[in-house]
Amino acid sequence: MKITVVGTGYVGLVTGTCFAETGNNVICVDIDVNKVNKLSNGQITIYEPGLEKLFDRNLKEDRLHFTTNLAEGVKDAEVIFLALPTPPGEDGSADLSYILRVAEDLGKIITDYKVIIDKSTVPVGTAEKVYAMIAKNCKSEFDVVSNPEFLREGVAVDDFMKPDRVVIGTRSERARKVMGELFAPFVRQGNPILFMDEKSAELTKYAANSFLATKISFMNEIAVLCEKLGADVDMVRRGVGSDDRIGKRFLFPGIGYGGSCFPKDVQALVKSSEDADYEFRILNAVMDVNEKQKLFLLPKINSWFKNDLKGKHFALWGLAFKPNTDDIREAPALYMIDALVDAGATVSVFDPEAMANVERLLGNKVTYAPHQYECLNNADALIIATEWSVFRTPDFDKIKTTLKNSLIFDGRNLFDVTRMRELGFHYESVGRSATI
Repeated sequence: MKITVVGTGYVGLVTGTCFAETGNNVICVDIDVNKVNKLSNGQITIYEPGLEKLFDRNLKEDRLHFTTNLAEGVKDAEVIFLALPTPPGEDGSADLSYILRVAEDLGKIITDYKVIIDKSTVPVGTAEKVYAMIAKNCKSEFDVVSNPEFLREGVAVDDFMKPDRVVIGTRSERARKVMGELFAPFVRQGNPILFMDEKSAELTKYAANSFLATKISFMNEIAVLCEKLGADVDMVRRGVGSDDRIGKRFLFPGIGYGGSCFPKDVQALVKSSEDADYEFRILNAVMDVNEKQKLFLLPKINSWFKNDLKGKHFALWGLAFKPNTDDIREAPALYMIDALVDAGATVSVFDPEAMANVERLLGNKVTYAPHQYECLNNADALIIATEWSVFRTPDFDKIKTTLKNSLIFDGRNLFDVTRMRELGFHYESVGRSATI
C-alpha cells in the first residue's frame, strides 16, 4: 500500500519504518525541516534497538521517504496515520491541537477516499472530533479509524513486527477491509486483530497503560511494607508473579515509572473520568505513589549522611527512564538530581545513550562522565537509577577503590543483597534489607 505517516517522533518513525519493511511505500511528513533533512540523508533521530538497520535498508530501497509538504505527502496515499504529540495540559487533559490542526488541513487537500488513522494515544471521542474537523472542508469520502500503538521503548521494532494484538476501532466495513489487509503480514502467527468501535479502541490504550502503571505502583507499596515488616520484596514478587492470573511482568519494585506514556496516559484517563463525572480513585492513588517513589532513595541517603548533603559528591548511573532508550521524559533520575543539587550536593552522571538529551536539558548542572567508572571519581556514594544491562555485573573492586565510601544506593535492585554484604558494601535498595 501507499502509506503516509504524519509525525516523525518515536511512534511515527517506528511505524513508518516497519510498514516500509513489509514492502509498503511510505512517506513520513513532519514540519521540522532540520529533522526531515537529517532523516532524508540517512541520519536516524531516535535511539531504538534494531530500528536503524531497518531504516537504512528501506531508505536505500526507496520505500521510505520524508517531506515537510503535507499535500505532497498525502496525495497518493491510501491510508494516512496521524502520529502526532498529545502532551498533557495543565489540567492533565491530552492536548489535541496538533492532531486537529492536521485534520483541518487534510480536509482541504484530500480529493479521493482515504482512511485516516489516529495512531497517537488520544482520549475517548477523538475520532469523532477528527472526523468533524476533516468534514468541515472535505468534498471526498473518508473514514477515521482508531489504531492505538502498543510499543515498548527498547523493544518497539519487535512489538510492531510481532504484535500481541492489533486493536482497530472502526464501524466502517470499507475501512475495516483496508486495515485488515494492511496488518495481515504482522499477525501470520495467529495473534488477533481486534475490531471494535472507535471509542472502545481509544479507551483500550489508556486502560492498558494505566493497569500496567497500577501494577508498578502496587509493588512499590509492597516494597515499602516489606522494609517496615522485615520481608524481602524479591521473594514476595516471585511468589505473586508465579500466579498466572497475575503474571511476572511489571512487578519489579524501584524508584517509579517515567517515560512518555505511563505518566501522561494515567493523568489523561483520570481527567477523562473527571469530565465524565467519575472519580477514578485507584489511578489517583497510582499517581500519588509514583510521585513519592521517585525520591524513595533520598531518605536513605540523608540518613547515612546525617541530613547534611552540602558539599557531598554523588555518582549516578542511569538517566533514561528505562534501559535501551535515550528517552528522559519523566525519568526518576532527573528528580533525584534536582533533590541532590537543591540540598547542596554535586552529581556526576553516566548513561549509555541518554547523556546528550540530559545535557540539552540540564546544561552544567551536573558533570557528564565519558565512562561509567570515571563517573565514580571523588564520589561519596553511587546511586543507580536505570537498570541498564551494563550496570548489572560491574567491576565491584574498581567501584570500591574509586568511591570514597563502599556505599551504593540502588533504585533498581540490580545486585544480590547477600553478595553485596560479602563484598563489604553498605548497600541499600528497594524493599530489601540493607547491608551494613
